[in-house]
Amino acid sequence: MLVGIVSVQLGAGFAKLLFDEVDPTMLVWLRLATSALVFAVVARPLLRGHSRDDWMVVIGFGACLGLMNWAIYQSFARIPLGIAVTIEFVGPLTLAMLSSRRGRDLAWVALAALGVAALGLERADLDPVGVAYALLAGAAWAGYILLSARTGQRWAGISGLTVASVVAACALLPAALLADADALTSPRVLAIGLAVGLLSSVVPYSCELVALRTLPAATFGVLMSLEPAAAALVGIAVVGEELAALQWVAVGCVVVASAGATRAGARLGGPVPD
Repeated sequence: MLVGIVSVQLGAGFAKLLFDEVDPTMLVWLRLATSALVFAVVARPLLRGHSRDDWMVVIGFGACLGLMNWAIYQSFARIPLGIAVTIEFVGPLTLAMLSSRRGRDLAWVALAALGVAALGLERADLDPVGVAYALLAGAAWAGYILLSARTGQRWAGISGLTVASVVAACALLPAALLADADALTSPRVLAIGLAVGLLSSVVPYSCELVALRTLPAATFGVLMSLEPAAAALVGIAVVGEELAALQWVAVGCVVVASAGATRAGARLGGPVPD
């Protein structure tokens, strides 16, 4: 989980630095195409022997994957990384609340929500379009969490993730070509797309798919509260976006919430992420 969180936010930070050169939609497509190619080489998925339901699940997974990535990059282009991921987190946070049946879990979710709110309230002059894209990404993220778990149950290894990545890349290709087809003629842009794809897709999605096979949805959702904090810190280190005092308080809230969720999982006999 931690490896995936750090990797995806680093990839987002490096990608944002290039938005003046490459359209965000094209960068998203390069990211998805890279992950689809790498996963296909590694997994070599067996396409035969799967039911219609198996295919419907993996296609839905791919649709959520593509929409989530496209929407959050559109948000990154308009508002700071930390704020965009904070708003996006509304999706998995809502899923965690709906999935939990224990008051203790809801308490950790509430603490994480407090941190999310603190991050989001620091800046009032947010582009409403960027906020809307972040909310759309959050909804797709919730669908991704649910369908990723189902895909892992129906497809062996990372074969389901491979097929989903191909679906997402194919669906986004027309929009990418319309947005910035000339970018595909630049070796530098292609190399950047490869790096962003590895950081933002290959590493984190592989980690999350494994984690979702063992972690309850509620625990997974709370642990993902580290995403806004990681995005805010990457915004400082990579993009140069400042972190205000209230945002540091928010970072403390989400870290404590994540630690509490991990300890609760240990007491229940569940797996504890390294």
